[in-house]
Parts: sequence; structure tokens; C-alpha cells
Amino acid sequence: MRLGKGSTSLIAVILVAGLFAGCSRDPQVLKKKHFDRGQAYFQQGKFPEAALEFQNAIQLDSKYTEAHYQLAQTYLKEADWVRAYQQLMATVTLNPENVPAQIDLANLFLAAGKLSDARDRATTVLKYDPKNATAQSILSSADASQGDLGKGLTEAQQAVQMDPSRSSSELNLAIIQEKSKDLAAAEQSYMKAVALDEKSLPARLALGSFYQRQKRWADAEKQYQAAIAADPANPYPRATLATLYLNEGQKDAAEKTLQDTKSGLKDNPNAYRMLAEFYLGQREFDKAAAELNSLNAEHPKDPIVSRMLTELLLQENKVDEASKVVDNFLKNSPSDPNAQILRGQILVRQGKASDAVHILEQAVKSAPDNAAAHYQLGVAYAATQNAGQAEAEWRQASKLQPNMVEPLRALAALAARRSDQALLEETGGRLMMLEPKSPEGYILHAEALYLKKDLPGTEADLKRAISAAPQSPAGYSRLGDLRLSQKKFDEAEQLYGEALKRNPADIQAITGLVNVSLQKRDNAKALRVLQEQMAKVPASGALYVLLGQLEMRNQDSAKAEAAFQKATELDPNNMNAFLMLASAQISRGSVDQAIEAYHRAIAANPNDVRIYVALGSLLETRNQWQEAEDSYKKALAIRPDYALAANNLSYLMLEHGGDLSVAVTLAQTARKGMPDSPNSADTLGWAYYKQGIYQSAIGLFQEAIKSDAQNPTYHYHLGMTYQKANDFDSAKKQLQYTLQISPNYSQADEIRKILGETAPQKN
Repeated sequence: MRLGKGSTSLIAVILVAGLFAGCSRDPQVLKKKHFDRGQAYFQQGKFPEAALEFQNAIQLDSKYTEAHYQLAQTYLKEADWVRAYQQLMATVTLNPENVPAQIDLANLFLAAGKLSDARDRATTVLKYDPKNATAQSILSSADASQGDLGKGLTEAQQAVQMDPSRSSSELNLAIIQEKSKDLAAAEQSYMKAVALDEKSLPARLALGSFYQRQKRWADAEKQYQAAIAADPANPYPRATLATLYLNEGQKDAAEKTLQDTKSGLKDNPNAYRMLAEFYLGQREFDKAAAELNSLNAEHPKDPIVSRMLTELLLQENKVDEASKVVDNFLKNSPSDPNAQILRGQILVRQGKASDAVHILEQAVKSAPDNAAAHYQLGVAYAATQNAGQAEAEWRQASKLQPNMVEPLRALAALAARRSDQALLEETGGRLMMLEPKSPEGYILHAEALYLKKDLPGTEADLKRAISAAPQSPAGYSRLGDLRLSQKKFDEAEQLYGEALKRNPADIQAITGLVNVSLQKRDNAKALRVLQEQMAKVPASGALYVLLGQLEMRNQDSAKAEAAFQKATELDPNNMNAFLMLASAQISRGSVDQAIEAYHRAIAANPNDVRIYVALGSLLETRNQWQEAEDSYKKALAIRPDYALAANNLSYLMLEHGGDLSVAVTLAQTARKGMPDSPNSADTLGWAYYKQGIYQSAIGLFQEAIKSDAQNPTYHYHLGMTYQKANDFDSAKKQLQYTLQISPNYSQADEIRKILGETAPQKN
């Protein structure tokens, strides 16, 4: 085909378009576009968007130093220290001479208390730039923080000489002078820092804080007011002023300052949230709830407000209200890990741990560096009886955020339950470092040493617990327990008394005092001691549980029942009280009353699966199989992986008719959740027997017998299975042993009949 006159221009257009298309696919061009867009977003304060653009640039060129550095700056703005550190390290690896990145790393190390690392980075900068006053100041701060105030002071003075016009160098010098107790020189340096830059918030606020520490309230207020005037849109100076008023005892003035901050900076999240944070700090929870509800209505997309309100509602056990807040949060941000974490917490509280695991796994997948997500996933795994996975998640949370105490506490509780001395010692030691003024770490460490039979070390740790927190009862009561174990009864009583001076309701100390009398075989005194404490704390459900236990020990089940009944009335959430009440009623033959107690417990705590299982077990003893099955099914509707309910329901179905495939699945669920239980081994073995899988069944019954050799049912089941497998000698042995250990066994007549048929008939 021939081209017309317009063909040349058409070709030119096509060529030009192709040229531009080729340029747009050039990685060098594309990465620069992403970088420039990231810079624009950064300048607008749109940090998530900026981070995404810088990440895109790095994907195109992993050695794009400027993008790594700007991504680090973005993470610093978002206070995401871990990822900021990673990007800064990438920057200096690619370009060790990037002084700003080295300075940022040094500051991160300084803030984290890694003083040697901070010092190394500052020294590196000074090699490239010997007159860098910022690096010199970091060097001085690191040395001063390591205890060498003289060296730090000299280095701070050198930093001032390097750049006499730099306000922050004077500020650093002032801080070290104050640490050195040279208050007059420190004040002069603080004032000079302000004079060098009158609009510097760090200088103004530092001088104000200095005056506040000297209780020069008027001078401090003047500096904070000047800081507010220097940067009216910044909420931080206003918060500092409110703190000053609070320290002066002017609570109303503090509250008014924060109310003005909220109204004056109504579009700034850090400003409008301050009043709610103030109420929470003052433990004025009603005011905090009202304020947060108002903020949540005004700012429904603010994740921090949603989180604060949800956590407050959960703290007050208002789970349904908290659920509504999170539902709204998830509507606005369905993939937000923080919203998913809150939903997971609520599901655990509602007894839906399996659902919680699912949503928290999503949170961890979308935010693998989120320590809170890993911690809450561990909580959910623990609620599903998956201790191994729980431990793994808590360890990961602690690895990601070493200063986070919640996973350490969870690991410590796990260690205590299984008497894991090494884990107790590890978690206790770390808590001691993180919270040196709390008795908790010392007590955990003491428990670890006690397991090692290191009694001097145990005693030393407990004394440190008392020294760290002399107003806490915990150290005294635990040291009392040690003295009780050593049969030093007088010392134990004295220590328990010290604990009770600090908290008359301390259950550990009261239990200890009661145990002193019991060990002396003086049950009457034990009862008197407890009644004396109950007179001081009459509304304690826990003390009524203890009273019931004492009465059971005294074989007075009627009084025990009355005590447990009172405990359930005082504390409807105390499941142990309900379980003990039912046990006392059963021991008196009052099974109907026990069933009623379980129903009351369910009404008060409808998501606690333990009560459904306890009720089902009791109904089984009355041959109410269908009602028992219904109770187990209700437990599994709340927690589908609850092993004990699955085990009991499976066995009922196997014994009284039911879908065999469902019974097998339930037995497998039980075995997975209770791998060390002989009962679950027996149930799964019986399910396999019903399916005709005899060899697998035999192995499970043998495993059950290893754990409980005197259980006639295990031997009966093994004997029946051997018979089906045509191992008649083994069958005979097991069935005979069943009758030997339990002549009146429920299947005794059937066994005697079978024993005559175990051998094949001779012709």
C-alpha cells in the first residue's frame, strides 16, 4: 500500500511517542520520578505516601542512597525507630561519608542508651569533619551518660568553641553542667542557648524545665509561655505548661490549658487528644470516656482515638461497647493492623480465641514488625491451649521491642506454670533491668533461683524486691513464703503482717498467715486468722473462697458451701468460686443445686467454656447424655478447638451413638490440644477402634496405660482392640487385668463373657 502525503508526519509522531514511552520505562527516569514525588509528599507532611514513593524508588535501584536516606527521614518523622535505623544503616553502608546519616544514627543510639555505638558514630563523623559541632556534642553526651562527667564537660565546651553560634551546643553544655551540680553555670548556658535562638523550642523548654526542677515556678511558666508564643501551632509547649501547673498543684489550670489547646488547635491530632490523655493520667475514667467518645464522633478515622477509647472500655469490661468502636474503626480502615489487633483482643475476651488467632495472624502478616500484634497473637494462641505458638509469638514481640514488658510477663507466667527455671530466670532478669523500681522482676528471678535450690540467692532477690518497692506488699509476702518453707514461722508471720499493713486485702499474705497455722496443725487458729482479716476486708470474694477451702478441710461441707456461695455473689466473675461451690454441693449430694450453680455461672460468664464442660461432666454422672452433649457443643461453639470439650463430646458420641466421622474429628482435635493426656489418647484410640483402624488404636491405648496404668477403661479398650486384631493372648491378658484392678467394672459381665471366647474353638 502506498502512503499519502501525510504519512511522514504520522511516522514522526509514532516515533516520538515511542521515544517517550521508552523513556518512561527507563528505571533511572522512573526512580527519579518516585523520589521527587516522595520529596513532595514529605514536604506536605504526608509521610505514609512519601514512604511508599521512596520504597518504589529503592525497588528500582537498591543502591539509591538518597532514597534510603529520605526514607529514613520519613520513618523518623513517624517515630518508627526500627525501620529508620534499618534505612540509615543502608545509607551509611552505601556511603559511609554521609555525615547527616551518621549523625542520625548516633542520635538514635544515644536515645536508645547504646552509648558505645553512639560514640563510635560520632567519632566516625569527626574523622570526616573534624569541626562538626553536632558530632562533638553527641560524643560529650555519650561520655557524660557513661559516668565520665569531666570528659563529657570538656568535650561539650569544645563543641561550643567549634561553633559559638550554635544554640544546641550551649544547650548540651548546660545539661552536662547541671549533671555536674554546677547550677549557676548551667543556668548561664541555658540562657545563652535561648539568646542564640530565641525561637528555639528545645532551648526554651529546657530552660523552663531547669527552673521547674529548681521549683522556680514563675520563671518556668515564663519560659513555657515564651515557647508557646514562638510556635503557637505546636501543642507540645502547651502540654509542658499544663504539666507545670499540675506539679504546682493547680489541676484546674492544667485542665483549662489543655481545653484551650484542644479548641485552639482543633485540627491537630496531638493537640485535641491531650485532654483525654490528661483525664486518663489522672484516673478520671468517666471524664476520659466522655472526652474520647466525643473525639471519636468528631474524628472517626483517627486510629489513636479509637484505640484509646477501646482500651478504656476493655479496662472497664465494657466489651460490647468496645466492639462497636472497633467495628467502626475497621469500616474506615479494614486492613489497619491496629484495628485488627483490637478486634483480636475483643474476640479473646469474648471467648472466641480461634477467631482472634485468624485476625491477629492477618495483622502480623501485614505488619510483621509490630510487636503488639505478635504479643496479642500469643495471647490468642494461649487461649486456644497452644502454648508452643504462644511462646514463639511472645519471644518475637520481645525481640522486636525489647523494652516491652507485656510479652516478658506472659513468658514469665508460662515459665511459672511449667516450672521452667531457665525461662523464669531470663524473664525475671530482663524485667529487673526494665523496671528496677518494680518488685515483679526480682520476685520472678527469686522463683527461678528457688527452683535451682539456691536459697541464699532467692532470699537476696526477695530483699531486693522489698528495697525496690518498700510500699508494695509483694516482696514481704513472697519472703514470708520462703520463711514458711523453711519453717521459720515467727519470721513468716512478721513478714505477712508487713504485707498486710500495706494492703489489708493482699490474698498472698492472708493465705500465708493461714498456712502458718495449718502447718502448726492448728486449724482453729487458721480459721480465726482468716476471720480477723475478713472483718477488715468484708467484701472480698477471694477471702470467701479461702474460707470455703478451710471449711472443706474441716469437713464442714455446709459451711464451705455457704462460703463459696457468698464468694460467687461478691464476685460473679470468679469461676473458681463457682466450681468449688458446685464441688461442695456435689459432695453433699445436692446435685440439682450444683447444676443450678453452673447455670448461674454461665449467666454471669456466658463465654467461659470451663463451666459448660464442668456442667456436661456432672450431667454425665446422672446419665443425662443428651443434655451433656448439648453443654459440650455450647463450649465448642465458643471455642471450636477447646480440647477437653471435644474429647468429652467425642466419647459420648462413640458410646451413645452419633456421626462416627464427627466423633473422630473431635477426638483428633482433643488429641492435638492435649497431646500429653492419657484421656485424649484413649478417646482417639476408641474412635479408631470404631473405625476398624486397630493398630493405630493399640498404640494410643498403650500410650494411655503408660501414663495411668491403673485405669480399667484403658485396659478394657486395649483388650477389645487386641481381640479385633486377632491377638487373643494379649486380649485375654488385658481383659483379665481389667477385672483384677476393678472387679465391679461397668463392663465386667461383658468381659467375663468375652473371656470364654478369646481363643478359637478346636475341632
